[in-house]
Parts: sequence; structure tokens; C-alpha cells
Amino acid sequence: MQRIDTSRQRRSGSNESLRGRRGRAAPPTVGTASALGVATLAPSFGQALPTLATVATEYNHEVNAELLYELGAALVKAGLGSPDTWQRCGGNAVAFARHSIMAGIGAERGDLLHRNVEYHLEVSDVLERDGYGPALSNGHLAITIECGSAGYFKIGPALGAIEEQAEGLGAAFYWSLIHALYRVMRIYDHNDALMYEERLIECANEDDEQNRSQYEFPEVEKALPACIQRTLKQRSTIEGRRLLRTHGNGPYRAWFDRLRKMQQLSRLHLKESREPLEDRYYDGPPLPSLLVAFKERDAVAACFDEEGQYMLEGSSEPTVCVVFSPKKADEVQHALRIIERFVAFNAELFGLVEDLEEWGKEHAGSDSNRGEPSVRAA
Repeated sequence: MQRIDTSRQRRSGSNESLRGRRGRAAPPTVGTASALGVATLAPSFGQALPTLATVATEYNHEVNAELLYELGAALVKAGLGSPDTWQRCGGNAVAFARHSIMAGIGAERGDLLHRNVEYHLEVSDVLERDGYGPALSNGHLAITIECGSAGYFKIGPALGAIEEQAEGLGAAFYWSLIHALYRVMRIYDHNDALMYEERLIECANEDDEQNRSQYEFPEVEKALPACIQRTLKQRSTIEGRRLLRTHGNGPYRAWFDRLRKMQQLSRLHLKESREPLEDRYYDGPPLPSLLVAFKERDAVAACFDEEGQYMLEGSSEPTVCVVFSPKKADEVQHALRIIERFVAFNAELFGLVEDLEEWGKEHAGSDSNRGEPSVRAA
């Protein structure tokens, strides 16, 4: 399997440099030239031999280059590429496609994502993480976004402030946010921590009795805010939605506005191409794009730190995957809409993350550096 951005360099058919041919050397003369009275018709000059500066001595071959050129043409029609972009990319079709898509994302949103999470956008004819394996069939390409490390969202202090505004409002905000996140991306939250704790308890029960004392349990539920503990079994309710509508224009209106935009984006019906991933033998689901914790080094963060030690040991599915034919304009547009929705959603998300960080510095001091967790779960 091969990434289509891999270039192969081959030399021309001969290993020897091309040289101009000379005529036969004149036979040696007896005596000197002056004695024979021989003179040249024209004086000698420095360009007697042909120059090789314009002769190609090697060529580059781009695998599936015709598909890339089709994609490049489609991106230009969509207003995402230009001749200047092509020149800046040195005529490299893969670089042109990537830079054109990144230009559609925009520098401001790109910087926002770069500050908070590690995403990698790829244009490829394969779906394996390491780039090896069979290529996609029927002239298809794939645009994927992979996550190298998760972002971090400390939401506990903000939920406490929202809950003070109206009882149940903080819980309603949290459950609405989590629901929108689940629709778009893989996250790690209290639910993942609870499942990890459950597996840890099962392992302790199956272990020898003399070893059970070595286990340390994070007690995730006890670490949750009171408003979340009360609503664990009944998360999203009509009353919660009413509270969001009633108090959405209060002192934390900017937070609620971002939440509403995320909810709208999450409801867009844009089907990704998950079917081609089924036979690729990935070792796990997409890596979490976000860790949602309540406090610094709380039980949720501790569980994530434990599980995070093993998340990169296998190949994970892409966070976003869309397979399309670059020759079909409707499929190209659909792929671009999926990427745009994901980027727009993440821009609102990490805009909210930074808003809460700034609010936390003003109201609760700055402790945005997670550091090492003080609680370890086994």
C-alpha cells in the first residue's frame, strides 16, 4: 500500500551522461602547423559542445496522478485553489490539494485548532494509517483527518457558575454539549472513565485474593459534580431544554451561543464513508479528539492517563473519513462539506474551551497545565 504523495525518482535509460559526439581526430602531422600553412575557417569558442542544462536526466512519477489532477481541477472550480497555489507547491499535486483544502479552513481557524489539538489532514488512495496496503478501487480517493493527541476541556468550574444561575441549568448545559460532541467526534468523558473503572473491578475480582489489595479504584462517580450525579440516569429532559432556552441570554450568553452553533452543526446529515474502513483491520476506534474533565487531575483525567498509555500501540481509525471520486463534482462537494462541518464544529468547541480558560483565569486562578495526575487507577 502506498500514499499517493510518495514520489519515485528514476534515472534516464543510460547511467552515463549524455555527451556531444566529436568527429574523428585528425592524423598526426609531420612538422608544425605553421610549416604546413594550415589555418582554421573560424576561431574556437567556449560553446563547442552542446549544453546539457535543458536535457532531462530524471523524471518523477506520481502514483494515481490522474486522480490528483482531477481533484485539483475540482478544487479550483470550488474556489479553493489558484495558479499561485500551484506555483507555491512546486507543481506537486498532493501538496496542491492539501494546501487548497487548508486554505478553505482559513488561517484563523487553523491556528485555533493547532493551539488545542493535533489533527492531520491527508489526501490518499489508501486508508491504512501507515500507508501500506491495497489502494482504493474504482478511481476513488480518501480525505481523512487523524488525531495525534487529544485536546483538553476542563468544564467543572464553568458548570458550577452556570448551576448558580438556575438549578439544573449546569447539568442541562453539560448533557447538551456531550450529546453534540458524540454526534461528530470521539471524546473521552466521565462515561469512558466509569467503564474503565468497571473493567478494573472485574479484573480485581478475577485476580488472586492476595493481589486484590494492590488495586486502586478511581471512584469516578463520587468525583462528579453534584448536578451531574443527580442526572446520571436521566440526562436530557424537557425541563433541561426549557432551562437552556430561558437562561440562554443571561451572563454566559457567549457560552450558550457556541453551544447552540455546535448543536446545529451536529444535526447536519452528512454521511461519512465508514464502509471502506470495515475490512482494514484497525485495532481500535478513532483516538479521542477531546478529554472532558471537571477538575485538574480528577478521576476522569486519571482514568484517561492510564488508558492513554495504550491508545497509540495499534492503528486507529481516522477521526474523519470520506471516500469519493474526484471525477464526480457532487461527491467532491459532499467531501468538502464533511470537512467544513468538522472544522466549523471544532472551531466552536475550542473557541468555547479558550473562553472558559480565560474566564477561569479571572475567577478561579490559572491552572490550565494538567501536569501529572495525583490519582492513579491501578
